[in-house]
Amino acid sequence: MPKLIAISIGDISGIGPEVTLKALASESDKDDTRYLLLGRSDFLKTLNASLGTNLPFGNDRFSIQESDEIPPVAKPAGNASAAKSAMACLKLGAELCLAEKANALVTAPVNKSAIINAGFKDFVGQTEFLSGLAGTSETAMMLLGVDDRGRWLRVALATTHLPLRAVAENLTRAKIELTITLAARACKQLGLPRARIAVCGLNPHAGEEGKLGDEEGKIIEPAVKACKEKGVDVTGPFAADALFYYVLRGDYDAVVAMYHDQGLVPLKMIGFEQGVNWTLGLPFVRTSPDHGTAYDIAGKNIANPSSMIEAIRLAKQLGDQG
Repeated sequence: MPKLIAISIGDISGIGPEVTLKALASESDKDDTRYLLLGRSDFLKTLNASLGTNLPFGNDRFSIQESDEIPPVAKPAGNASAAKSAMACLKLGAELCLAEKANALVTAPVNKSAIINAGFKDFVGQTEFLSGLAGTSETAMMLLGVDDRGRWLRVALATTHLPLRAVAENLTRAKIELTITLAARACKQLGLPRARIAVCGLNPHAGEEGKLGDEEGKIIEPAVKACKEKGVDVTGPFAADALFYYVLRGDYDAVVAMYHDQGLVPLKMIGFEQGVNWTLGLPFVRTSPDHGTAYDIAGKNIANPSSMIEAIRLAKQLGDQG
């Protein structure tokens, strides 16, 4: 039977549902993949008609499954019922994958503040929420993007959603080793001919031999050494301000960055519209577009679905391995 991709449509007061339907319309004739949209049926069918995407819901390839707490309306932006709906659909998608009823999960954008305000006080992000449902802490976020010359950046993050002042105290050798290991494994899953990993330093100039910080010598270098001893082709730590130039020209296949903006600023610079988020280490495939809810353009039929298209394509590629 053709593989099944579950798609959580995210915050319905944002652009998630729009880019989802547009992306599926673009991909509908590419292969025989089946798609299960998680969200309110009447909302999705109405949006399908208004966008002119005309997906044939109810046939073997396109179906909808509702979850609890799905709100009847999508306004105002960031309302509590939309946030609760997003969380219910996200949970349902994870459950389907964990039960092996779906080959992969694609998640449309949610709004962290709206979710916290709706009562989910411990919510950090979709990556962390899914890791909790899967019962694992050994996950990492990888973002992938390609520029207009076909050059890729693949960036895995040792820490994710932390205030900058908290990054250094939350970095551990174990986290860095895990992220390096997962990044190398990801290269192999992507079918790359090699898996050469470059690791960023935390401080400017990678610490300047301890003059600008000691995290490189105390934490990062031992992690790189330990991974090398396990057979990983990994080098670093490098000064992050120069490293991405060499990665983009093809010297390395993936980067391990120490914190969110260190890795994602260069990636979004070269591949903003096509960027994809892939959660490494989950027991199922999870991808998402690398953008937010974009409340300011929601409902205007102008949202670009390119990132969602790439998220679906990656989910299909990785789902074939399951």
